Amino acid sequence: MLAAISLREGMTQAAAAWVRQGHEPPRLVFAGTPALARQIAAGAPADLFVSADEAWADRLQGQRRLRPGTRATFLANRLAVAVPRGRAPLRRMDDLSWLVGTGRLALAAPESVPAGRYAKAALERAGLWRGLASRVVRADDVRGALALVARGAAAAAIVYATDIAVEPRVRSAGLVPARLTPPVRYVIAIPTAARDPDAAAFRAFLLSPAGRAPFLRAGFLPPR
Repeated sequence: MLAAISLREGMTQAAAAWVRQGHEPPRLVFAGTPALARQIAAGAPADLFVSADEAWADRLQGQRRLRPGTRATFLANRLAVAVPRGRAPLRRMDDLSWLVGTGRLALAAPESVPAGRYAKAALERAGLWRGLASRVVRADDVRGALALVARGAAAAAIVYATDIAVEPRVRSAGLVPARLTPPVRYVIAIPTAARDPDAAAFRAFLLSPAGRAPFLRAGFLPPR
């Protein structure tokens, strides 16, 4: 199974719940959505795919790499500003330029990674992108952007709200207003190259209340 890296903790717990029901443990692979989608596009075997956005799922669907009728919206999320512990929260989004100052703003690569694309769109809508673009440091994925703040290599990062809980060296300075971002939706589907006969059953489990429960506890949102 190939899943966006922001799902790692929740998916690991969901897989453990699946195993407790008597099933074989699924093999879980986590990475940035673009890397996973490119593997599927190249024909790599995968029994289930969970994308952090709709655009990569659209691309694979257009290439006929997803099995018809298996695509569904799985979860939703919000963006948040991550800062080192001890920093004050943002009172408004316009304060982000002041918070970053002469430091760096970490983003997952906005040209391809969903979290980075969402973040850039929010900064553009807030009128902040032009002033901050030269301060941006790019990471391969959203956890990489978070790690830059944790290591002190960036003053702040825009990541998924759920990511901040997994890194004890950072805190949330506040949520990015939902009006500034496109809908943050995760998509689940079975690739056409899937071979495991349990793929459909595991997909159905993940879409059930029991399967979604670990994610909702971690702060993910039901699909909207």
